[in-house]
Formats: sequence, C-alpha cells, structure tokens
Amino acid sequence: MNIYLNKAGENWIVDRFYSEWNDFNSSIVTKFIFNSDIIWLIAPWTWKKINRKKLSQKKVVCTIHHIDESKFDEKQKKEFYERDKYIDFYHVISEKTYEQLVKLTDKKIFVIPFWVNQNIWFQLDNKASLRKKYNISEKSFLVGSFQRDTEGHDLKSPKLSKGPDQFLKIVKQLRDDKKDLMVLLSGKRRQYLISELNKHKIPFHYLEMTNYKILNELYNILDLYIVASRVEGGPQSILEAAATKTPLISTNVGIAEKILNSSSIYNMENYMEAKPDTEFSFRNVKQYFVPEGFKSFYDMFEFINEN
Repeated sequence: MNIYLNKAGENWIVDRFYSEWNDFNSSIVTKFIFNSDIIWLIAPWTWKKINRKKLSQKKVVCTIHHIDESKFDEKQKKEFYERDKYIDFYHVISEKTYEQLVKLTDKKIFVIPFWVNQNIWFQLDNKASLRKKYNISEKSFLVGSFQRDTEGHDLKSPKLSKGPDQFLKIVKQLRDDKKDLMVLLSGKRRQYLISELNKHKIPFHYLEMTNYKILNELYNILDLYIVASRVEGGPQSILEAAATKTPLISTNVGIAEKILNSSSIYNMENYMEAKPDTEFSFRNVKQYFVPEGFKSFYDMFEFINEN
C-alpha cells in the first residue's frame, strides 16, 4: 500500500502534518502519484493541482477540516460537489464536522483527530527564566491566543469563526479580576485583536510567526490559553496546550469534548465559570501522541485499500 499525500505549501498547519506523516511513515508513503494506491487530499482546496485523470484512477480520501456554514454559499457548494465526483472516502477531525458533512455526501466518513508530536509540544519547568527571556513580568496574568483572527480580504474585519470578538469579551472581563493581565498573541493576521486591545488599553505582547521551539516556550509561560472559536476542525491548539500542560478553556468546538474536562468547556453565558484542568487534558491527549496517534489512520487506509 502506497499513499500519496498532497502538500499545501502555505506555511500552515497541514504542511506540518504533511512533514510529520512522511517522516514517521516513510514505508507506506510515495512522493510520486503514479506509484500510489491512495491519494490523500489533506488540503482539500488544493485538489485542482492534481491531474483529474489521476484522481479518477486512484482511491481518493479527502480531509475536511471544518465547514463554516455561514460562508458555505452556492459557490462553495458547487466546488464541493465538483470535487466530490473524484472522492471515494472522507476524513474529518471531529464529530461536529461529521454532522455537517454527512448532510452533503453519502460516502463513508472516518472521524479521526490528528496526532500531536510530543517531541515538539511538552512541558518546561523554567517558567520564570522564560518570562524573563520574552521580557514579560512574572507578576503578569498572561492569556494566550496563537491563531489568526482577521479576514484576509481586508486585514481589518474579524474572522468570526475564530471568535476574536468573544476572546476580547472574555479578556475584558478578566481584566476586572486580574489587574496585571496581559495578552500574548502569535501568528499571522492578528490585526483585529491588536486594534481592539489597543483601543481598550489592554497590554499585549505580539510575536508574529515563530518556530515550534519558541511556540512551545510561549505555551509554557501562559497562565491561561483561550479557544474562543465558533467553528473549528480541531483546533490543534487544544492538543498542543494539553500536551504542554497549559491551563486551557474552550468553547465546545471540534475536539474539545475529547480532550477537556466538561468544566473547561464554556459558552458565552458561563465563560467566567470555566476552569482549566491540565491533568485531565494531559491524560486524554496522550492517546494522540506519536506514533500511537497514527494507528487510526493506518486502520483507515487499510480499509480504503481493501474496498
């Protein structure tokens, strides 16, 4: 069985999945599509880069990360069904995306969260020295968000699926209790939150794009990581925060229920009652550590190869 995995080439998380899958599973990976038995469209929007004749000749599984139903207009629906002609199986990260996708297709859907590489994401003990390294006071109550929050078309409008407005509301409330509150941002397209934090005079520290070593350190200096999204496939930050034992609360999106204690999952009516449970999330995330986190993918590909 040979699997060809397509590359997004967008400096996004799927490129990390691409590299990790190839590095850990070289015995069943091919870089040449003509040698493959299965094509894995891990970045589904790049499907047009692949010769359609090849897609017709091979078994094809497509990962759908999430569906933002507020943006799933006729144009997106048309593209979905154009691609669907070449898809034999689907893979989704969470039950929530499954519930969306099953309304659009009768093809078999596998529900498998992505793995997390514990050699990259792990707990560090030197929190005080790390805060000094990043010029952040030990007294600060540091709240993190490491994802984009702004639409790309104008670099001003909030990307509502990511919930930056909800994140801001929580941070403003937290400031009433935590006088030394500071926000730590990382990632591209943070213009919306940067503008709002400045407007409300909430101190923040911003590192745009960082490597994994730095990002792991940033998780380790936080007092709280907040996932405030309305729609998510993962997000992978839940797995990363859990692996680093970072205190985390999240809306009920994606894989949150698989990793977090119910007390750590909130809505916008009860967010101040949410409490992190790092030991609970760490126990749950370990099943997705590599190489164990690949097992369900092997099972999926064995099934596809035989059917």
